[in-house]
Amino acid sequence: MAEEKTGQEALELTRQGIEFIEGLDRFAGLERRWLVRLPDEVTDPSYGTPPWRRPTEQHIRLGVIPLDKPPGPTSHEVVAWVKRMFGLSKAGHGGTLDPKVTGVLPVALEEATKVISLVVHTGKEYMCVMQLHSPVPEPELRKVVSMFTGEIYQRPPLRSSVKRSLRTRRIHEIELLEYNGRYALMRVYCEAGTYMRKLCHDMGLILGVGAHMRELRRTKSGPFHERRGLVRLQELSEALYRWKTEGKDDLLRRYVLPVEYAVAHLPKIVIRDTAVDAIAHGANLAVPGIVRLHDGIERGDLVAIFTLKGELVAIGVAQMTSKEIMEARRGIAVKIRRVVMKPGVYPRAWSKKKEKPPQKPAEEKEEEEKRERRREKPRTAGRTGRQRSRPRGRRGRPRGGEKRRGQGGRRRR
Repeated sequence: MAEEKTGQEALELTRQGIEFIEGLDRFAGLERRWLVRLPDEVTDPSYGTPPWRRPTEQHIRLGVIPLDKPPGPTSHEVVAWVKRMFGLSKAGHGGTLDPKVTGVLPVALEEATKVISLVVHTGKEYMCVMQLHSPVPEPELRKVVSMFTGEIYQRPPLRSSVKRSLRTRRIHEIELLEYNGRYALMRVYCEAGTYMRKLCHDMGLILGVGAHMRELRRTKSGPFHERRGLVRLQELSEALYRWKTEGKDDLLRRYVLPVEYAVAHLPKIVIRDTAVDAIAHGANLAVPGIVRLHDGIERGDLVAIFTLKGELVAIGVAQMTSKEIMEARRGIAVKIRRVVMKPGVYPRAWSKKKEKPPQKPAEEKEEEEKRERRREKPRTAGRTGRQRSRPRGRRGRPRGGEKRRGQGGRRRR
């Protein structure tokens, strides 16, 4: 009866974990088909903790906050406030915003900082207000705006945190939403590292009237979008106060998302419980440890590795395509780049190979054999005949104040 109950619990927990991972796809707007290698594989409820059941302290340490940055402070100042608010030693943000810019600023707490760099290099979406120095006809403006779609050359402005060298950036989408003769409202979806104020300046040069950026708000950064809800600093402070004073963490769990949401935009691979601890120790992921995976994975793609409970284990680089993984029986499928889960959370199901002693070079072997032969060779008598020895004192010096020859003394007669 107990075994049957445990089996039902394992099945239910596996189902919930898979639903949680599929929910991450919906959160990031990722539409990919799932391929199943081991349909009967289930997780063991005795090990690990599903993201929605983590204790509050662990939830915070493995948390990401989709913060709505206010105008005024720098991104680093906002991160410092959050870190001081929670009493943490580490925190990081997912892409710098200028002091006057508002919008999406993902903030990773403590152990979640391991994956925040994946958000930094993802695509960004902005709502930008450009002010023209002189009015121009709307058709002419739309023509110039369309010229900036695709790959463009851009040199960072004078006030920037990077080297001012000419580089290329890709503008995926740019749309003119409103125009009243002086101000133009645009929606821009671009590659990370694109400067909106430089984009407005360049448009003004081509139009021949000059232009500058009047206002800017970031609406999307990686998987985080303002449509799915952002958190203000005041709300975060109130939720933290409510948890510390009343012990209620419902608001805190709503505002602080599990670290798994930071990699929701990546292709995903779900692995068996027996493969988790080896990867937590830094081993690469082999094909037999994979339960299910996303379709469309190509070699060189960054992938997120999850347990059947929905826990993020590591980030890696795919060494096989989805089709090759489904057809293969063995081989390395993913080379691990960053481990998130600590070792020991799941039981160890792998054995260490006995390390062979390092082989010595041939010259060292010969020298060692010669020394061994010298030790084994019998000693011969060193003295022949009887010699009279002097009586010695306790410290090995001759008695009676005599000195040895060659040490500045004369022999007494």
